[in-house]
Amino acid sequence: MNEITLMTPAKINLSIDVTGRLENGYHTVEMIMQSIDLCDTVIVEKRQRGISISCSERYVPRDQRNIAWQAAEAFFSMSPEKGGAHITLQKRIPVAAGLAGGSTNAAGVLKALNMLYGKPFNIAGLIQISRKLGADVAFCLRGGTQLARGIGDDLTPLPDLKGVYVVLVKPPFPVSTPWVYKNLKLDDLGERPDTEGIMSAIEARNIGFIASHMRNVLESVTVKAHPELSDLMNKLLEYGAIGSRMSGSGPTVFGLFDDMERASFAKKELLKDYQQVFLSETIGRGDVVW
Repeated sequence: MNEITLMTPAKINLSIDVTGRLENGYHTVEMIMQSIDLCDTVIVEKRQRGISISCSERYVPRDQRNIAWQAAEAFFSMSPEKGGAHITLQKRIPVAAGLAGGSTNAAGVLKALNMLYGKPFNIAGLIQISRKLGADVAFCLRGGTQLARGIGDDLTPLPDLKGVYVVLVKPPFPVSTPWVYKNLKLDDLGERPDTEGIMSAIEARNIGFIASHMRNVLESVTVKAHPELSDLMNKLLEYGAIGSRMSGSGPTVFGLFDDMERASFAKKELLKDYQQVFLSETIGRGDVVW
């Protein structure tokens, strides 16, 4: 086997709370992350040496700046099997959008290389490698529904929340996650999420409670800088969403729907004003290959 193709899913955040700041500048968080079936395609070809990347999205770097490249470097630095790889990224997940597009590509590269090189690592080993790359990569390796604490890499699996319709809108501007955290004021976060309540609702599959109690304290920075996002959340509610929030540090806004017809209507209406609008569904851990 010399080549593997994987579908790498995006994520949304059903809640994000920031609980503190460490001396090294990192923030501690408590958030609930959820995989959706909006996916990129990652193709990894085994090579004797070296790393290279090609990508369908012209704004994505094709060198060491790309986290998928960094994932390959990290894998080979830890693996007893040495070699190289050519990585092809077919992007569908918007870039710099709060949907873990880069992180899920990196997770896909780690999984593919592990299979191509004889599975030298179990899932715990891949998660250990992923800690060099960023907190979201660890989540993307397993996916599904998970509680993340610490700096985002202390993960606890939650019951799967499959089959909830999600409409996502990516406005035509990027948002820098470091910029958001740099400007975050811990004493002015706005309404904090009821994380325990949402976890109980996930176990009971009470979609209405989840939708109405979603909160993201990073909105206190991103929405203040881009008021359009608040208008977008309101539009999603007008079009039938039972709850709407920003994902990650933004700028993507999503709405949860309990009816496919309303979700399809919302997508149709939003496409009149925005190019990047997606109708997706939540998926479980069993739908994420590793």
